[in-house]
Amino acid sequence: MMIKETSLRRDPDLRGELAFLARGCDFVLPSRFKKRLKSFQQTQIQNKPEKKPGTPLPPTATFPTSPRPLSPVPHVNNVVNAPLSVNIPQFYFPEGLPDACSNYEQTLSKIETAFMDIEDQKADIYEMGKIAKLCGCPLYWKAPMFRAAGGERTGLVSAQSFIAMWRKLLNDHHDDASKFICLLAKPSCNSLEQEDFIPLLQDVVDTHPGLTFLKDAPEFHSRYITTVIQRIFYTVNRSWSGKITSTEIRKSNFLQTLALLEEEEDINQITDYFSYEHFYVIYCKFWELDSDHDLYISQADLSRYNEQASSNRIIERIFSGAVTRGKTVQKEGRMSYADFVWFLISEEDKRNPTSIEYWFRCMDVDGDGVLSMYELEYFYEEQCERMEAMGIEPLPFHDLLCQMLDLVKPATDGKITLRDLKRCRMAHIFYDTFFNLEKYLDHEQRDPFAVQKDVENEGPEPSDWDRFAAEEYETLVAEESAQAQFQEGSFEDYETEEPVSPSEIGNKGNKSKIVTSSLSEKCGKLQSVDEE
Repeated sequence: MMIKETSLRRDPDLRGELAFLARGCDFVLPSRFKKRLKSFQQTQIQNKPEKKPGTPLPPTATFPTSPRPLSPVPHVNNVVNAPLSVNIPQFYFPEGLPDACSNYEQTLSKIETAFMDIEDQKADIYEMGKIAKLCGCPLYWKAPMFRAAGGERTGLVSAQSFIAMWRKLLNDHHDDASKFICLLAKPSCNSLEQEDFIPLLQDVVDTHPGLTFLKDAPEFHSRYITTVIQRIFYTVNRSWSGKITSTEIRKSNFLQTLALLEEEEDINQITDYFSYEHFYVIYCKFWELDSDHDLYISQADLSRYNEQASSNRIIERIFSGAVTRGKTVQKEGRMSYADFVWFLISEEDKRNPTSIEYWFRCMDVDGDGVLSMYELEYFYEEQCERMEAMGIEPLPFHDLLCQMLDLVKPATDGKITLRDLKRCRMAHIFYDTFFNLEKYLDHEQRDPFAVQKDVENEGPEPSDWDRFAAEEYETLVAEESAQAQFQEGSFEDYETEEPVSPSEIGNKGNKSKIVTSSLSEKCGKLQSVDEE
C-alpha cells in the first residue's frame, strides 16, 4: 500500500525508523518495523471516514438499501427475456396434424345410425365395409377396424364398442398413416411388424374379385400373403429395421395402393405389392431352385439361378447374413422363401433404392460404409476367372477401375459410398460389372449412347422388375399351356392357336386355371411358407 508523505510526518517515530533503514543501520529489526507499519495502516483506514465527513458515500453503498434501483441491468434483463416469452407454435405432429374443422360427433352419429340398420346392432367383418366407408376410410380397412373393435373374439362388433374405439382413435391420431398403424399394431406399439399385416391381407384374398380363383387353392393363401408382406417391407421399410413406422407409411405409396384395390377388379393391374402374376413368377423361380421342396434353398441351390449368372463370392456374402434376417441363414446355411423374394427383386431391378442398398451391403465386406479398391478387386477377380474360362480376355482391373470411377464419380477419391451410387444413377451397371457376368457382357455390347438415354429418361416407364415379371409370366404361362394341351392330346392344335392375352389372367380366362392347377401340382405336401 502506498504511504503518503504527509502521513509519515505525523508519526516521527516511524520516520526515524525509516531513516535508519535508509542508512543501512543493522540495529533496526525488520519484524519491529513491519509491526509498526501494519499498525499505522490500520489507524489510517479507521480514521478515513472521520477525516472527510462531508464526502458522499459511493453509489454501491446505497445499492442494497434502494427499494427500486435505477440500474440499467434489470432493464437489459427484461429485453433479453422478452423473446423467451413468445409462444412458438407446435410444428411437429407425430400423429398427424389435428383438423380443427372436423366434426367428429357428426361422423359418430352416422356410424350409430348405420348400426341401427344392422340386425342386433352388431356387424360382422363383411358389414364392417359399410362402416369403414362412413368413417372415410378405404374398403379394405374393414378387417383392421373389425379386429381393433374386438370382433376377432366374438365374430361380431357392437355399436358401442366400435364407437368407443373410433372416438379414442380420432382423439389421438389425426392422419391416415397414424390411424392405420394404430389399427394394425399390437397394443402399446407404434410400428408394424410382418405378422401384423396377415389379417388385412387374408381379407384381401377372401374378398377381392381378382383373387376369387384362389378359393379353390387355399394352400396358396399363406404363400401369396408372405410374398405381399415381403414386397411391402422391401419398398416401405427404408430403415431395414423390420418395423414400419408411420413416417415410412407417409413417405410410401402403400395406403394409396391399398385404396386402389377397391376400384380395380383385376388385381394384376396393381403391380405394386399385390399382383398375383408377380407372386406366380417369384414362387415358380423359387420352386425351380428348391430341389428337395422343403421351402428352403441352400447356397448351391441359389448359385443355379439364371444359369449361375451370379458369382460365388456374392452368393457367399448373401448367406453371410449381410442382407438377411434371422439366424437360419447364418447357422444352417439355408434361405427361406421370404428372403428369396428380396433376392429376386434386388437381382432383377438394381435401379431400385432398396436394391442398391442390398448389393452395397453385400459388397461392403468389412462393413465400414465404403467400397474400397480392395473390395472391388476381390469381386472382380472371380469375374476375370470366369471370362478366361469362356475364352474372353478380361479387362485389366486398373483399366476397369478407371471406367467405374468415371461412371460413379465418387465424392472422395478411392472410396465409393452408398450416396455416390444412388446419385450416379448407374448402379445397375456398376453392380453387374463385379458379380453378374451375363448382364455385364450385355452392358458391354450395348450402345453407350442408348445407356445414357435410358438414364436421362425420367418418364413413367415400368421398372426393371415390372418388365422382368411380365416377360417371365408370359413364358411360364405359355409353357404351362403347352404342357396342359399336350397332356390332353391336342399338342398339334396348340401350335396353330394364339395364346391368351395376359390381361385375361387373374380373375377370368384359361390362364388363371392353368396357373392355379400348375401351382397345386407343384405344391404337393409343402408346409406353409410363413416365417417362423
